[in-house]
Amino acid sequence: MAKQKTKRGAKKRLKVKKSGLIMRSRAGRRHNLSSKSRKRKRRLRKPTKVSKPDLKKTKLLV
Repeated sequence: MAKQKTKRGAKKRLKVKKSGLIMRSRAGRRHNLSSKSRKRKRRLRKPTKVSKPDLKKTKLLV
């Protein structure tokens, strides 16, 4: 049986680390930034881990 192809949209949005963790970018950094605090915007810059419930499905995509 052939290998499953990577979903191209997921490849562009997610990054798999060597430890197996899947990192994603945070939502809410596209527009309406003037209403958000400087601290909040700074935190939105950094990537975060994919949550445990979504991890199983996400691994199939990447």
